[in-house]
Amino acid sequence: MDKIYNISDIQFDHDYLIIKVDNSIIKVRICDASDKLAKASEFDRNDYKVSPSGYGIHWNRLDEDLSINGLLKLARSVNGYTGDIDIARLTA
Repeated sequence: MDKIYNISDIQFDHDYLIIKVDNSIIKVRICDASDKLAKASEFDRNDYKVSPSGYGIHWNRLDEDLSINGLLKLARSVNGYTGDIDIARLTA
């Protein structure tokens, strides 16, 4: 199976979800990405699995799934980024 995205790092920094995808950084407010993640404990937030294809992330204890495409669209709408998502370097 080919990887759609290479997710190399996932972090939570105060109110932000920060994901390193390929050579880009996606940074979005947690509450904008997921109510479940916004209300979750640090322990529950850190119990995730990246899909084998790199398409998305699943949080086991929360039964929550987020797609990378959805997070990229959210980052573009919030951060005003209008370029090609494949080469985006997104920060807030």
